[in-house]
Amino acid sequence: MKMYHIVLVKFAASKVHRAGPLLAALEALRAHVPGFQACIGGPYSSPEGLNQGYSHGFIMTFADASSRNAYLNHPEHEKVKSAFLPDLEAVVAFDFEGP
Repeated sequence: MKMYHIVLVKFAASKVHRAGPLLAALEALRAHVPGFQACIGGPYSSPEGLNQGYSHGFIMTFADASSRNAYLNHPEHEKVKSAFLPDLEAVVAFDFEGP
């Protein structure tokens, strides 16, 4: 069963310009992690206003839980986290399985 990894981020106001580079860095990880099938993301765009200050969301699709687990512990993922976590005020990660 596929695994979906959702990440919501609040960029510091002075760092919101880093959203594009973050998406590119996450997409580049696909070349390093077998089973990492897709990565999409973008800015919040709903008129509901329920985002609680989270400005961008990213969804990564993995073939299965073991592929997701390999991604979470991968050294290249750690590099991305080190490069971008200082730009964030908050982050939420939420995973679920699906078809």
